[in-house]
Amino acid sequence: MAFFSENPTSLTLSILQGRWFMVYACFLIMSAAGATYIFAIYSKDIKLTLNYDQQTLNTLGFFKDLGANVGIHAGLIAEVTPTWFVLAIGSAMNFFGYFMVYLAITGKLTEVKLWQMCIYIAIGANSQAFANTGALVTCVKNFPESRGVVLGLLKGFVGLSGAIFTQLYLAFYGNDSKSLVLLIAWLPAAISVFFVRTIRLMKPTRSDNEMKIFCSILYISLALAVYLMIAIILQKSFSFTRAEYSASSALVLFLLFLPLAIVAREEISIYKKKTQLPQNSQPPQINPIELTPPINPIKTTNNQSKVVKLFKSPKLGEDYTILQALVSLDMIIIFISTVFGVGGTLTAIDNMGQIGESLGYPQRSIATFVSLISIWNYGGRVAIGFSSEFLLAKYKVPRPLLFTFVLLLSCISHLLIAFGVPGSLYVSSVVLGFCFGAFMPLLFSIISELFGLKYFSTLYNFGGLASPVGSYVLNVRIAGYLYDQEAKRQNGGRKLGSSEKALTCIGVECYKKAFLIITAVTVASAAVMLVLVWRTKDFYRGDIYAKFREEREGESDALEETEKKDEKLDEKIEK
Repeated sequence: MAFFSENPTSLTLSILQGRWFMVYACFLIMSAAGATYIFAIYSKDIKLTLNYDQQTLNTLGFFKDLGANVGIHAGLIAEVTPTWFVLAIGSAMNFFGYFMVYLAITGKLTEVKLWQMCIYIAIGANSQAFANTGALVTCVKNFPESRGVVLGLLKGFVGLSGAIFTQLYLAFYGNDSKSLVLLIAWLPAAISVFFVRTIRLMKPTRSDNEMKIFCSILYISLALAVYLMIAIILQKSFSFTRAEYSASSALVLFLLFLPLAIVAREEISIYKKKTQLPQNSQPPQINPIELTPPINPIKTTNNQSKVVKLFKSPKLGEDYTILQALVSLDMIIIFISTVFGVGGTLTAIDNMGQIGESLGYPQRSIATFVSLISIWNYGGRVAIGFSSEFLLAKYKVPRPLLFTFVLLLSCISHLLIAFGVPGSLYVSSVVLGFCFGAFMPLLFSIISELFGLKYFSTLYNFGGLASPVGSYVLNVRIAGYLYDQEAKRQNGGRKLGSSEKALTCIGVECYKKAFLIITAVTVASAAVMLVLVWRTKDFYRGDIYAKFREEREGESDALEETEKKDEKLDEKIEK
């Protein structure tokens, strides 16, 4: 107790400014950054309120995906501005975009054009790119040797955010799905503003118990995922009161705040070590200034011809420039595989509400599908994040090979949807969620490993651009078009409800052709990714984290050298 009473203010500041508290802040921001994944819950409100047909709704869904994934500008802004500025921009965009959508579907905005809705939802969804760039990219740079684990955990919390939002909105607003959009507008913005000064780039270090801490956080997140699964099953089986929804949400919030105890314990341990250092030697606090010279040899390459340097790619794993990475064959392969592989999975997720309706599932089951996708989205992210790191470290299994496997696995869900196997949409939701979740840590880990971390902010967002491109081709031009054609054939051109546009398609044929096409292009994407497996086989057989260890060893040598100089100086002074 004496330790805590000596300097409580200093201890509190040490915790709040620590790298582990920064990690926890990133987890909270990510847990509120997955609003785009629950589009299926409120998409029917948009369709009915604004009298959209399915192709028009899919067009809106495309702009939602476009906004969520086009973040190159966020990356470029992050290259030249501090992290707090990136998060502040994202917070403002999130509130404005989704609040305008909320006003439109509640009738407070009248005569809203389609292009206006597309802009509103794109702006709101684009805030996700700023949150990812500000929080996720910063966290990866602070923990470069645990990037697979970090990406898996952070993206896992994004995957859980859909189920978290569902629990919170049921507690706050009851069954009013329109109010879900209002919750999406203010909650993520508020969290980003609260932690806007906490998340920042810090000097990368690696402690002996780093993986142990991440595993502890993983176990808590697993408990949260299991609880959400149980809550969803119970809520679909029984009628819950508002008070029971509130109690469920309180437990969700408790599990979200529980990792703070682990973070505080670790930061207190670090603080104790820091307070003991001055008794032994004070100079190490100044030493980091001397660690910049080892970087200078890299700059000597600037004497090369500018044109040659502009396009000549360095070795895999070195820091590519943005242009070098974008024109490389490896990035082109990644982009093509993601466009048609991940794009097909995203198409299925966005259309899950209409798929369930066409196959005769009740509205309660459709909400269950969305929650299952969200939870297994989390499962895919953390499972692949941790397992890919383990398999790479122990067996040298390349991440592109795992990416290929996940692409082929996603074909199971596409075929189940195409043939409308009775009751199979539950299985399909699980497979879709797992696969879409698994794609994210694999994609961004591959990009960071092959092209370096120097311009990761921009390259991360370029990689994310691929899935909305695939979503437009597969969702709007194929799935939406074929659905409307079948709906018109079934309804014979007659009006349904209050609008001629609101055509509903019932039966297996509504999505059969579309998902057979999606299955074919996904298999082709897997074949393309195998080319990258072959091209990078030698790189992944080596030690891809060697340079980070060498940098740490160089820093340790520099510290030892400085300490020896200080000891000699002290001896001279004593003499």
